[in-house]
Amino acid sequence: MKVCIAEKPSVARDIAAVIGAKERKEGYLEGNGYQVTWTFGHFCTLKEPHDYTEQWKYWRLEDLPMIPPSYGIKLINNDGVQKQFKVIEQLVTQCEEVINCGDAGQEGELIQRWVLLKAQCKAPVKRLWISSLTEQAIREGFQKLKDSSQYDNLYAAGSARAIGDWLLGMNATRLFTKKFAQGKAVLSIGRVQTPTLAMIVARQKEIDAFKTEEYWELKTIYRETEFTAAIDRIKVLDRAEKGLAYLKEHPFEITSFEKKEGKEGNPRLYDLTALQVDANKRYAYSADDTLKYIQSLYEKKLVTYPRVDTTYLPDDMYPKVEGILKDMTPYAALIAPVLANPIPKLKTVFDDKKVTDHHAIIPTGVYPSGLGHEEKRIYDLVARRFIAVFYPECKISNTTVLGKVGQVPFKVTGKQILEPGWKEVYANDVKEKKDKDDKEKEEEEEKILPVFVVGESGPHTPRIHKGKTSPPKAYTEATLLRAMETAGKQVEDEEMRELLKDNGIGRPSTRANIIETLFRRKYIEKRKKNIFATQTGIDLIDTIQTELLKSPELTGIWERKLRLIEKGEYAIETFKQELKQMVIDLTIEVKTATYKMITVAEDQPAKKDKEKEKDKEDKPKKEPKPKEPKKAIVIEELQCPKCKSHQLKKGNTAYGCANFKVCGFKVPFEAFGKKLSDKQIADLLTKGKTGKIKGWKLTGADNETEGKLMLNAAFELEVE
Repeated sequence: MKVCIAEKPSVARDIAAVIGAKERKEGYLEGNGYQVTWTFGHFCTLKEPHDYTEQWKYWRLEDLPMIPPSYGIKLINNDGVQKQFKVIEQLVTQCEEVINCGDAGQEGELIQRWVLLKAQCKAPVKRLWISSLTEQAIREGFQKLKDSSQYDNLYAAGSARAIGDWLLGMNATRLFTKKFAQGKAVLSIGRVQTPTLAMIVARQKEIDAFKTEEYWELKTIYRETEFTAAIDRIKVLDRAEKGLAYLKEHPFEITSFEKKEGKEGNPRLYDLTALQVDANKRYAYSADDTLKYIQSLYEKKLVTYPRVDTTYLPDDMYPKVEGILKDMTPYAALIAPVLANPIPKLKTVFDDKKVTDHHAIIPTGVYPSGLGHEEKRIYDLVARRFIAVFYPECKISNTTVLGKVGQVPFKVTGKQILEPGWKEVYANDVKEKKDKDDKEKEEEEEKILPVFVVGESGPHTPRIHKGKTSPPKAYTEATLLRAMETAGKQVEDEEMRELLKDNGIGRPSTRANIIETLFRRKYIEKRKKNIFATQTGIDLIDTIQTELLKSPELTGIWERKLRLIEKGEYAIETFKQELKQMVIDLTIEVKTATYKMITVAEDQPAKKDKEKEKDKEDKPKKEPKPKEPKKAIVIEELQCPKCKSHQLKKGNTAYGCANFKVCGFKVPFEAFGKKLSDKQIADLLTKGKTGKIKGWKLTGADNETEGKLMLNAAFELEVE
């Protein structure tokens, strides 16, 4: 019997349907020589400090640094996890072969390897590596199963990442908390979260330090075209007025007229970050929400694997493109011009050297039905981008006109679209709102200028334009994601962005979670679309003197080393030794440091206790924390009582598990004919039951009932 282990029950059902395992058993499906079982996300985690020694149970400076001789794993303390793990453990000990069907990425590899390690699997292991969940992709994947050893380096990189995050997160959080936190506050430090916060703080300090200055420019209108003086901005009004008087004394003369045809290259296919950036710009979706929508589309077989950082397709995808386009029937009108000619095999789309584990996000061709509004929008972005890359380039004409008034030079530029090319795909788009600067820039870009003749001259209407210098722009989620991807460097060019990806901070799949973590910990806040650091976040970064903890560039170097481990070009032991030394040096430095104490927002410590992330990038993990004064409970900061792995989210009619599709837990706002208060829901979630309440309307009962609302063993509501 061959045992297949998927990362989610839904994926297990898809696989089982294709390979013929149709008989339902307790915790798995069986048939045709296969047993298909599943995890639901992380089943195992690195051991916590107190698992190594009782001494590390308590937060004491004298016990730091905590460096275990070796790193062990343990099962997550959750009844559902424990029960399902026993099923997996039993199956793998009796099978002839295991097929790892986990998510085809670094985190997916780590999840499954730890489960097999904990289950003491001795059977040979194969790897299913697919980029979409369509029946065809699964069938082809099973025909080309890989040997598990081919992914040993991927596992090594995931393991090194987890150990690095444990070493730095656990030690630095305790170190800074005990040294600098006031009262019972907890100061959270993380390998990715801290340099991300440092970038936001640095930008905010630039904005705060910026002093707005007035300036004046000389402009003039000649033949209904406005020209701007090509000189430095004038800082003194008197000088501008003298300039204006001079302009009135002289005619305008054309000195140069140049028209050049050019091209605007097609946009690249989406990687996850580019999709999150566009969704934030167009629809103000958070990075976290976009990840959820695209992950859902992947699980519905509508798009390929989304947690990717490449914008290219492998060469062997080229023959499949025509079939995918033909299947995208809702976009038939846009696709017709592409199919009218042979599809071009462009180097900006197909390049084996730019593809590692997965290719760019593209549609699968499966018809998109039954989608919510948000998922429709995200699918439309992916679909249109896939179509646009195969359209001709956009042909434009750039015009530059130079003139002079006396000795003062003037300039104007214009642009005309000659052939829209790929822009046809976006012709009906509603333009996203732009700020004032962007509007001016857009108007200037789309200006069609009349034909001028060198040497012509005539009367003109000069004027003074008054302006103010603008501070640097605050980060939005879109610009912050880009900054994380390029380790803080401002990069517009697509090719340069590709080159810097190896040195970015975090991974595409976890950057959204890092940003959400900073929000939850009250280190940053959002005002409209802009992101600002709170005073706590600023104080924390000011206190950290170790550049390695907060430098995006240096953190990017660590990220590069992890990628080299993944390629087999850097030893994991060397990486661990470097991290160990860094933690030792950091501990010595902070223990002897004297900086100001940091006050954290009142609800911070309780929040730390509750947090537990699927994200292994940047925890630190749940640990015993100092006792805190009693506070009002915020429901959305509580963990799901059923899966104990995700926080709760507020929906339209209920609070539910953030991972509802897998877990299924929810508490409606109204139950048994009564509207529940937040206090009653909080009691239900934290204590398992409410106090006595009158007026329950139970099915089959003639009169209203008094009793306590409680969660039963199946986490369903009943009245006691």
